[in-house]
Amino acid sequence: MPLPLPRPPALLKGLVAIVLAAAFAAQAVAALLPHVPLLLAATTVSLATEGVLYRWQRGVLSLFAKSHADITVRHVLRDLLLVVGLLRLGEQDRESVYAPLVAGLLAFYVLHCAIQAVSVLVRRTRTLPVVTRNIDASALRLSKAPSVLLRRPGHRLLVFGLPATAGLLAAAPGDEPVYAAAGIALSLTLALTGLGALLFRLLPGRRPAGEQEVLDWFEAWLADYRPTVGLYFSGGASSAYQANMWLEPLAKTDGKPVIVLRERFMVQKIAATDIPIVCLPKVSTLMRLEHSTLQVLIHPSNSGKTSQVVRIPTIRHTFVNHGESDKLSSCNPYAKAYDEVWVAGPAARERYALAEVGVEDKDVVETGRPQLDAVRPYAGPPAGACTTVLYAPTWEGWDGNPGNTSVIAAGENLVRALLADPGVRLLYKPHPLTGSVDPRAGAADLRIRELIRAANRERTGARRPTDGAELARLTEELDRLTTTVFRAGADTVERMRVQSAPEPGRAAAVARATAAWEEAYWASLPEGEHQIITDARPALYSCFNAADLLISDVSSVISDFLASEKPYAVANTSGLPEEAFRTAFPTVAAATVLTPDAAGVPSLLETVRNPEKDDLAEARAALKLRLLGPADPPSQERFDAAVRALCEEARAHRARVAERLRAELPGQRSEPASDGAGLPTAAPR
Repeated sequence: MPLPLPRPPALLKGLVAIVLAAAFAAQAVAALLPHVPLLLAATTVSLATEGVLYRWQRGVLSLFAKSHADITVRHVLRDLLLVVGLLRLGEQDRESVYAPLVAGLLAFYVLHCAIQAVSVLVRRTRTLPVVTRNIDASALRLSKAPSVLLRRPGHRLLVFGLPATAGLLAAAPGDEPVYAAAGIALSLTLALTGLGALLFRLLPGRRPAGEQEVLDWFEAWLADYRPTVGLYFSGGASSAYQANMWLEPLAKTDGKPVIVLRERFMVQKIAATDIPIVCLPKVSTLMRLEHSTLQVLIHPSNSGKTSQVVRIPTIRHTFVNHGESDKLSSCNPYAKAYDEVWVAGPAARERYALAEVGVEDKDVVETGRPQLDAVRPYAGPPAGACTTVLYAPTWEGWDGNPGNTSVIAAGENLVRALLADPGVRLLYKPHPLTGSVDPRAGAADLRIRELIRAANRERTGARRPTDGAELARLTEELDRLTTTVFRAGADTVERMRVQSAPEPGRAAAVARATAAWEEAYWASLPEGEHQIITDARPALYSCFNAADLLISDVSSVISDFLASEKPYAVANTSGLPEEAFRTAFPTVAAATVLTPDAAGVPSLLETVRNPEKDDLAEARAALKLRLLGPADPPSQERFDAAVRALCEEARAHRARVAERLRAELPGQRSEPASDGAGLPTAAPR
C-alpha cells in the first residue's frame, strides 16, 4: 500500500506569506480610497493570518524577520494604515480629533519596547551560571518564571495591541473616535501592567541569586557533598541515551556520584535518577571542579567540549563509550586523550591494538558491561505458539557506508520474510537516529512500519487482554516517579526549583515500578501481534528478554545481545563476501549472516525453533566471553573496582603534585592538613 504524500511545507508557508502580504496591500488600498468594508475585511484577515503564523507556521516568522518585516513592523504598519483610513474618512480638521489617539498609540509602542528591554534584563537575571537537578538549591531564591506572554514579544504585541487595533477598526464604520480611545486606553493599561510586573522581578529581593553568589553556593555544595566519581556528558538532544545507559552503574558505585553536563537543555534529557546533576555551560565554571574532591570522570561519548574538561589535571578521565562494536567509531583516535579506556572484554582490547590509534594496552581496562546484568540468559527454544523476533537495525552513520544499516537495502525484504511466517511475532525497534542523515533510510523505515501495520490488520484471531487497567495503573505510577510536571512556560530556574533533592528511596521505587511495568506490558500484548517500538519504554534490554532471536547490523546491539547467548543474525549489506564479512567484523563470528534478499530467514527460524539444528551455540558462548569478559565476578563489581583504582591513582597524583609544590616553595614547609579525600588544604600564607 503506497504511503500518502506529505503536504509540501514550503508551499504552505508560501501560501500563508502571500495571504498576509495581500491583506496588507488590500488594507493600504482601502485606507487610501478610503473604503470601509475593504479596510475591515483586510485588517481582519491580516490579524487572523498572524494568529495562524504563531500557532502553526512559526517557520514563516523567521522569513519575515530576515526581510526586516518582523511582528513589530507589521503591527505598526497595520495600525498606521487604520489611522490613515480614519483620517481620510472625515473632514480635513479630523487631524486634531485623532492626534491624542495617535499619541496614545505611539505611547503604547514605546511601552512595548520598554517591556522588551526589561524582559531581557529579567531573563539575564534568571540565566544562572550553574543549573542543577536533584539538588536543594532553595538558597538561590529560585522563583516561578514570568508569564510567557511577557517573555515573547510576538505574542505580547498581538495580545496587548489587539484592543487598540480592534478599537480603531470599530471606529471606522461610524466614525466614532471613542471606540479607538477605549481600545488604546486598554492596550496602554495592559502594557503598563506588564511592565510593572517585570520591574517588580528586578527588585533585589525578587530576583534569583547573582552570578558570584551562585558560584559561591556551588563551591559550598561541592565541599559539602564531596563527590568522588562523575559522569561527564555533552551532546545533542537525541544523544542523551548514551549517557542514560550509564546511570544505573554509576548509581551503584561506592563513591559519591555526580553527573556533569554542559548544555542546559540536557538537564531534562537525562532519565530518572537520584544522582545529583550539575550543568556547567561556561569553561570558567567547569574549571572550579579542579579544586573539588572529584577524582574520576567517566565519558560515554566524545564531543567538542570534552577537550575542555580533560585539561583538569586533578581529575582522572576514562572513556567507556556508549556501546562496543566493530565499527571504527569504537576505537576512535580521540580515546588516547583519556587516562584510561574501559572496555567490556578482550575483543575490544585487541581492537584498539590493531587500530593503532595511540591507546596503549596498559591503559585499557576490562570492566564488562554492567548494564547487561539485566539481560536474562537463554532458556531454550520458544515456549509459546509464537517465535518472537527482534529486528533492531542501527542508523546510517555519517560516512555513507552502505554496510552501516540494513534498513535501506535489506530492511523491507527481512520484514516481509518474517511476516510471511505465521508463527513469528515481530518486534521492530529502529535506531532513534534513523533517517537523520540519509533520507532513504527514513523513507524505508516508514515503509517497514506500514508493512507491519498491514500485517496486523490482516492477522485474525489475536487474543486481546480483557482488562488493561493494571498496565494503565502501573504506567501512571511509573510516570509519577520518573516524570516531573512543569507549569506551562517554566524556565530553567523554575525547573531547578521544582526538581529539588529527591525523596528518599525514589531510585528503588523506580526500579520496582519499572520491573512491574515491563512484566505487565508484555503480558498485555495480543498474542502474535507485531509491535513497532519507538518509545523509551520498553527499553532495549527488556526487548532482549522478550525475544527469541535478534536480527541487527554490525553495532553494539549484537554485542549486548550476546549476554543472553540467544541466536542472532546480522544483515550483510556491505557488499563483502560472507567470509570476508566475518573476518572484517569479529562480532559476526557466531551469527547467521543474512543477504539483502533475506533468503536465509526461513532456515534461521528453523534453527531457533529446533536447538538441535543450531550449530552456533558454542560459538556464541565463546564469543560472549571474548566480547563481554567473564561472568564472574559480575560486571558491576569489575566496574566498581576500576572506579576505586582510578580514584586511588587520582589521589596519589594529587599527593605527588602537592609534595613537589612544597619542595619548590621552601618558605612554605608547614605540613598541610588533609581534607579526608587525599586533597591537601591550602598552605598557610
